[in-house]
Amino acid sequence: MTYAAEPAQPRPAAVPSATYRLQLQPGFTLGDATAAVPYLAALGVSHLHLSPLLEAAPGSTHGYDTVDHGRISAQLGGEQALRALAAEAHRHGLRLIADVVPNHMAVPVPERLNRPLWHVLRDGPDSPYAPWFDIDWAAQPGPPDAPGRGRVLLPLLGDRLGAVLGDLVVDGEELRYHDHALPLRPGTAGLPLPELLVRQWYRLAWWRLARTELNYRRFFTVNELIAVRVEVPEVFDATHGVLLRLHREGVLDGFRIDHPDGLADPRGYLRRLAEATGGAYTVVEKILTGEERLPEDWPCAGTTGYDALLRIDGVLTDHAGAGRLAGAYEHAVDGAGPGGPAGEPCADPHPAVAAARRGRAEMTGPHGELAAEVERLVRLAVRIGAAEPAHADHAPWQLRDALQRLLSGYPAYRPYVRPGEPAPAVSEEQVRAALDGSEDATGRLVADLALGRLGSGPEKDEFCVRFAQTAAAVAAKGVEDTAFYRWNALLALNEVGGEPARPGLAPAAFHDWCRYVEAHWPATMTVLSTHDTKRSADARARLAVLAEQPDGWAAEAAAWSTAAGPGGDPNSDWLLWQTLVAAWPITPERLVPALLKAAREAKRQTSWTAPDARFEQALADRARAVHGNPGLLPRIEGYVHALAPYARANTLSAALLHLTVPGVPDLYQGSEEPLYTLVDPDNRGVVDLGALAVRLTDSAAPRPGDLAREKLHLTRTALHLRRRRPPGAYRPLDARGRGADHLLAFARGGDMITAVTRLPYGLARAGGWQDTDLDLPAGGGAWTDELTGRRFAAGPVAVAELLATHPVALLTREGGA
Repeated sequence: MTYAAEPAQPRPAAVPSATYRLQLQPGFTLGDATAAVPYLAALGVSHLHLSPLLEAAPGSTHGYDTVDHGRISAQLGGEQALRALAAEAHRHGLRLIADVVPNHMAVPVPERLNRPLWHVLRDGPDSPYAPWFDIDWAAQPGPPDAPGRGRVLLPLLGDRLGAVLGDLVVDGEELRYHDHALPLRPGTAGLPLPELLVRQWYRLAWWRLARTELNYRRFFTVNELIAVRVEVPEVFDATHGVLLRLHREGVLDGFRIDHPDGLADPRGYLRRLAEATGGAYTVVEKILTGEERLPEDWPCAGTTGYDALLRIDGVLTDHAGAGRLAGAYEHAVDGAGPGGPAGEPCADPHPAVAAARRGRAEMTGPHGELAAEVERLVRLAVRIGAAEPAHADHAPWQLRDALQRLLSGYPAYRPYVRPGEPAPAVSEEQVRAALDGSEDATGRLVADLALGRLGSGPEKDEFCVRFAQTAAAVAAKGVEDTAFYRWNALLALNEVGGEPARPGLAPAAFHDWCRYVEAHWPATMTVLSTHDTKRSADARARLAVLAEQPDGWAAEAAAWSTAAGPGGDPNSDWLLWQTLVAAWPITPERLVPALLKAAREAKRQTSWTAPDARFEQALADRARAVHGNPGLLPRIEGYVHALAPYARANTLSAALLHLTVPGVPDLYQGSEEPLYTLVDPDNRGVVDLGALAVRLTDSAAPRPGDLAREKLHLTRTALHLRRRRPPGAYRPLDARGRGADHLLAFARGGDMITAVTRLPYGLARAGGWQDTDLDLPAGGGAWTDELTGRRFAAGPVAVAELLATHPVALLTREGGA
């Protein structure tokens, strides 16, 4: 059953003090979440942030493969279990935020699990569900009796059709292929198989044809996720009905919107959602590139926080050292990098920038993984030219080349142009940057169509929309899922929304960003780890220390490669050694899948679609051999142990910044203690919250050397402080003395101060804090460090004294001005 999106009665949108992300899955259901509520309340969050709730493909561990919008997932416990969770949460003063997946549904196996899609496959463009899905019907010729109606390409065969005909079986009104079960067009079940196949509203095809011939929009390059046209009001109502009803009934209080970059009209979607919920707390998983800002006309509280991750990591990363590390990496990989390990970091353009451009270009080339999406734009442009002489005579190959250039050079995820409205200035600038001064006529035509400059009309409007959606897929797959797996100088930089060519962030720029957020998006989420980060925050905190010792790391990596013996290539070895450092101690069972995923995503020696068994076996063998190498294993353990004091400082500094900068901190499950996880699925495992609850009871008791206890205590302390005393206005504080550059401090109002250590290895090499002091503002009583209970008078305080116990301090006082 679905429900129309009735406008909700306006009620105040409760802004969370902090949220806690739970990854629901068959191994951790809504019932398990209910059992964890007392612990999460004791930890100090205000809201539980739940992964997608609607029915997903059987066994889904993430929930983004929705098959039924009409019910809460039975494999998670169903609506009754969700209501029980809400009731228990409310009893403890907590509320629920749900992850919403508006962009796509699963193409499940068997296909009947997705009933709307099943009806479309059976009845074709006449199905009442046909408007649900983003299908370019004209791209595939229809059945012989309706050649102009089109059909859907289904790239699910393991080989060319002729080679697998014997595996196709008619079973009543279904066509079966192994575990696949597809509907037959009414009246065709009795036909001979060859005739039966051509009479369907779908075309079965070899899976390799997807990249060039697919005619439905996907989630990125995932054929098993078909895009939903949520911009159609009836589709919005049908796909959001259950969640909106639960919001009206007080079960859900807010929403996290997955992948808004895939939507035809993100602003329009958010406006419709805000109207339907009365303005519920809503954040969007918008990836902002560099200095890009969230569009101010989007009615939401802000992003899900990758922009905060970039700034927090950045201010704790040594800019100059990361540059020298890049030079050492280039030297190791190429054998003749610029200046060697201690020389200039990189040539211009920066290799990471060049890798990103190559990744985009490969995605959009004639045989690239997104070639089908580019071809859809080419077809639109050809039709526009055929209808309007002013835009005619641009050959398909010229249009294809121009689109590839524009998409390869586009500096952000996508433009936000709405047909019929002037293009935003920032989108104009981004398109100009992508053109890079080109005066090519076809390039200008493509750019004008992308920006909506040539007027309105069905095909022009569609081009404008589809270009933006394609650009987002190109950025995600070409940069984050290709280039970020190729350039391995410092793995901590290769994160969602990251810019490896611009490592580090000056404290002044960090303060500027915090003030911007406070002024424009005070309720935005902030994160350090998510289900999509390639490495968890504490893994990146370890790696950040390498930027402070680039020459030492380069020498260490070379020594480890020598100890491992011949057979490894330098780039793969840098990936292997840094992965070991980031996640140590790590078993081969976790290490090998992460390395193989990285190698396949890089698409150099192997890939998902063309795996090189010999290369993959050699990579796996080299990784597994580490644990049995008596000359290497102790050295790795010793190196990680030597990093520990500096990694501790980075971990606690990042955690405290996350919990006290402007915005709403979103904690990923298990990250209240040190968490050293890698890319999914490694980071989506079930967390033992019961064990964490036990440890929480004694987390405040000091135990030297126990980072887990320290981080848990810090997290609980800061979360409870936020709940009882919402942070006030942000104001940077400057230290004085020889170690001043290593202290980052700011006030929140007149009664709260955060002080953290940055670049701890460099601080130690320089002799520690020495004469460094920090002025604690007057105008009230003494200041108390909430983490230690120690008191400090207002006025200058020696930082060595302030941070004698922990590398961070969280100060409060009563009666602050």
